[in-house]
This record gives sequence, C-alpha cells and structure tokens, in this order.
Amino acid sequence: MSATEILRNDHKQMRRLEKIIIQCYTKLYAGQDIPFSDLEKIVIIMSEFLDAIHYSREEDAYFACVGSYGSLKEEIQAFMIEHEFSRRIASNISGYLKKWKEGENEREPVARFLKTYAVYLNDHMTKEDKFFDTAEKQILSPEEEKMMYEEFRAVNAVVAKLDEMIKSLDYLEQTCWMKN
Repeated sequence: MSATEILRNDHKQMRRLEKIIIQCYTKLYAGQDIPFSDLEKIVIIMSEFLDAIHYSREEDAYFACVGSYGSLKEEIQAFMIEHEFSRRIASNISGYLKKWKEGENEREPVARFLKTYAVYLNDHMTKEDKFFDTAEKQILSPEEEKMMYEEFRAVNAVVAKLDEMIKSLDYLEQTCWMKN
C-alpha cells in the first residue's frame, strides 16, 4: 500500500460521511428530528478525522513532498485554502448546534451549513482524487510513497482514531433517521 492509497481510503470514509450529512440536512429541512448526539458525532468526525487526521496527512506530509518538486503548487495552495474553509464550516455547525441545544431554534443554520459541507466534500474530494492521480503517476517515487505510508501508519493514536471514526460512521449509517 502507498500513501496515496491511504488518502484514497480516507476519501472512501469521507464519502460515507457525505451520504450521512446529505440525509441529515434533508431530514432537518423536512422538519424531522435528528438526535443532538448524532449531530455531535458528525461534528466530531469532521474535526477529529477530517481535520486532525486526513488534512494533517495531506498538509504535513503529502503536499509537502509533492510541492518539494515545484509541481502542482497552485493546486496545493487551493487545497490548503479549502481545508481552512472546511474548518470554518465545521466550526459554524458546532456553534449553531450548541445554541440549538441550549434552546434557540438553530435548525436552519445547522441544516444549511451541513448542506454546504456536503457540497464542499464532494467538490474537494473530486479535485483531490485527480491530484492524487497526477502525483502518483508523475511526481512521487515508489520509495517516497512507501516512506509516507510508513509515516502515516506509525502514529498509533491516528490508527485508534480511525477505528473510532469508522465505528461512528457504522453507527450513524444504522440509525433510524438514516435508514428511513
């Protein structure tokens, strides 16, 4: 396995999250209730998996390695900006969710920012997948791929968080609101 394959596997999990988010905001717009605990799980996945693990892998290792060749610098810069955009959307969801839990009717902003996040995820991952293809075929050597792969796998805390995130996705996919 290579570093690029790990990032593609991350994207498979992110596609699962995207489907959950779409169902969630659709139900919220329809006036149906989603347990706050499930909404919080979604926000945790956004912050602990996407931001703390996936984006970190990309920003700290993958993009740095690809960028060191002077290639794809504009794309890397755009992805960094998009990652920050993602963090801000997640922060907005978290803030409005907190207010909603405290009794304010913040259903619409939560739904709106969830929808924004789903649109962002689809667009962002589509562009990154093309970037990965180019980096894998034209820039990164097999040795660099293996080195980054080993680096990604060496962080045991990340492996534990990934397992936790997959369990959370499994749980969310099995909820009543997701199945109906």
